[in-house]
Amino acid sequence: MRPSPIALVTGANRGIGREVCRQLAENRLRVLIGARDPAKGEAAALEMARGGFDVEAVALDVTDAASIQALGDKLGAVDVLINNAGVDGPRALAWEADAAAWSRVLEINLMGAFHCARAALRRMVTQRSGVIINTSSVHEQIAWSGYSAYATSKAGLSMLSKTLAQEAGPFGGRVLCIAPGAIRTSINAGVW
Repeated sequence: MRPSPIALVTGANRGIGREVCRQLAENRLRVLIGARDPAKGEAAALEMARGGFDVEAVALDVTDAASIQALGDKLGAVDVLINNAGVDGPRALAWEADAAAWSRVLEINLMGAFHCARAALRRMVTQRSGVIINTSSVHEQIAWSGYSAYATSKAGLSMLSKTLAQEAGPFGGRVLCIAPGAIRTSINAGVW
């Protein structure tokens, strides 16, 4: 019997990431719930495992390239990577925004996805298969005053996805980018 495909989802202990994990597990994938906070990842995994799903929590901080590489070395190849981890960042006009907070948004939303994709693609091109899906936002194309860091990070993620798709395609890898509309999650609490 062929083993179940393995999917790793970053930022998976809540919101969109958690729902993605549930749906992947429903479709018989073995799902790795990537979470910066191991206790929250374990809680999400326990709840899904009670539903009969094949899930496991893995500690994953997308801002730590060394830990991403170590996790990749431990796991070996994954069939599907969902880069979902993200933050919305400073809610301020660009000239009033804290530069360190602005950089932190890029570090998580864009560089985190880059580091995870890079580790996964090294294995995917060797096995000549695999899928990476990056979670962007409609704000990659729609300006939203006070959210310049978030919009910039998501526009960058969209272009990164297109570039990686061109690079990985000849080796059998696929890279996609999705841009969900407004979804009621903790990242946009207070918007509604």
